[in-house]
Amino acid sequence: MSDCLIDENDMARYVRKTLKEYFKDLDGEEPCCGIHGMVMDCVEKPLLEMILEQAGGNQSRAAEILGINRNTLRKKMSQYGIA
Repeated sequence: MSDCLIDENDMARYVRKTLKEYFKDLDGEEPCCGIHGMVMDCVEKPLLEMILEQAGGNQSRAAEILGINRNTLRKKMSQYGIA
């Protein structure tokens, strides 16, 4: 069990709701391949932006909050065009 304060069920519920709407909007058409990448791209950029804001732009602190290496954070920032 995680010590985080966020109710992980709430986040999962939002993801499920959004994916249900996505599939409903397809109206029987086959989904595109790469749904995992699509979802990760939609979630990861705002996550990084919010954590960087919370950390006052301090990349070392943001990486610590995210639980990733600072170099990984910098790579992801570059990937998403986050200054």
